[in-house]
Amino acid sequence: MCKGNRDDRLSALPDDILVNILNRLDVTDAAGTSILSRRWSRLSAELSRLTINAQDFAPEGVSSSNVSADDLVRMNAAALEATKSILTRRNLGGHTIRLLSATFYLRDDFPTAIGLVVDHAMATHLVEMAKFSVMTEKDGLNNLDDDDLVTYGKEFMRFFDACPNAFGGLTSLDLENLRFGESDICNVLSTCKRLKHLRLFNYDSGDPSTLQVEHSHLSELSIVSCLFEQVKLKWLPQLKKMVFDAWIGFQDPLVLGHVPLLEAVGLTNVAVSFHRMVKLNEFLSGTYVRGLRLGFKSEKIWVQPECPTGSLAFVFRQLRFVNLVNLPEGYDLTWTMFILEAAPLLKELYMTVWDHACTMVTDEQKRKEEFYSENKGVEWNSAAADFKHHSLVTLVIFGFESEDYMLSYVRRVMQAAVNLEDVFLYCRLECSSCQDEKPIRFPWTKRQRISLKKRVTVGIETFAIIHSGSVLRSDHSAKIGYPKCSLVQAKKDW
Repeated sequence: MCKGNRDDRLSALPDDILVNILNRLDVTDAAGTSILSRRWSRLSAELSRLTINAQDFAPEGVSSSNVSADDLVRMNAAALEATKSILTRRNLGGHTIRLLSATFYLRDDFPTAIGLVVDHAMATHLVEMAKFSVMTEKDGLNNLDDDDLVTYGKEFMRFFDACPNAFGGLTSLDLENLRFGESDICNVLSTCKRLKHLRLFNYDSGDPSTLQVEHSHLSELSIVSCLFEQVKLKWLPQLKKMVFDAWIGFQDPLVLGHVPLLEAVGLTNVAVSFHRMVKLNEFLSGTYVRGLRLGFKSEKIWVQPECPTGSLAFVFRQLRFVNLVNLPEGYDLTWTMFILEAAPLLKELYMTVWDHACTMVTDEQKRKEEFYSENKGVEWNSAAADFKHHSLVTLVIFGFESEDYMLSYVRRVMQAAVNLEDVFLYCRLECSSCQDEKPIRFPWTKRQRISLKKRVTVGIETFAIIHSGSVLRSDHSAKIGYPKCSLVQAKKDW
């Protein structure tokens, strides 16, 4: 078949199908089709999903590890021209824009220029969802100092003040590496009236202070590595998902006010020896979450096991999914049973046991200076030795090893969960940056797997099927970090 016939077949498709195909391409590729013909130029102007990312315009061979200031200027300029090109070709009041997403660097006047183009698009078209993801030239907590945060904060507020209408139409906002004045975040939230998704990473107001959040439409909030003594969610009637990671204080760091729809919560922190342990019935008081992630960064357990009191049972009464992330290796897991005892409707229990060297402080002297705990575990004895759970159907463990403490834990869960259907035991997760060559005691061979099953099930009446292997099922892989911020999932790793 000749090339011309292939082109004719594609051109014979109706406009709506071709636009659907274009919507699945990167915006740079989709915009490139406009040079093919007048029809393709018209179709590229009818895209309903416009995602423009300055990182897509990085010169060949440039990545986050070697990008220069001049590269950032060129990338921002290319993103600005792409934004103008795509939006200026659209007919006024034409097809609805389902998504308009712009990711760019906070540098010079480019953010304001992009904001004004988006402002015009919102004034002349119906835009259902609009997102700004604002990146900074320097990145990484260890690469920024106070002066950088102050400078970036001032640059962002100049951008914000210059484009109030664009911010007023946003539904998603992703900010990082900023230091605001005391009232700046309140001004941003009051201006962004349509906002549904907000992510704050490495953001503060200088000295440790209290962050108070009120918004009528916000449904997802992520606060990560922010220098606040306390975060108060005063009035968020539509909030459904919250991620709160790396807080600095253990004396009431989170206060939940009016959050009647909150159903998915992710909490992660590194606890050191002097930190007070957290009681979840107090931390999540007044909520009834359905999905809960607790992350430990391979360090001390910061959750205080609790007897199933009425207040804890109230918080956990709707809990269906629990994910315990990066528990330290070698420590008794029995304490996690308190969650099962307080959550009668729990169906899925995931956990990752991993001393992840990439995220840990491994220098012994530094660990002593920064008060890292030598003993990372926690002891707990259940008052209900004959406890039975009737809802749990799936147990998934990443980082399983044929060690006594893990075998004992799996047996404990299988004895309690009378309707358990599947136990999935995976070996340690892989990390391309880790040089960890520590041997893994995992049942690799068929004989080892048969021996494992006998050791786990001896004396237990169960219909649960034990699966062990290194290849992760796609549905299990997708839940390793769940619940997590959707804005982070949309970011590029380049």
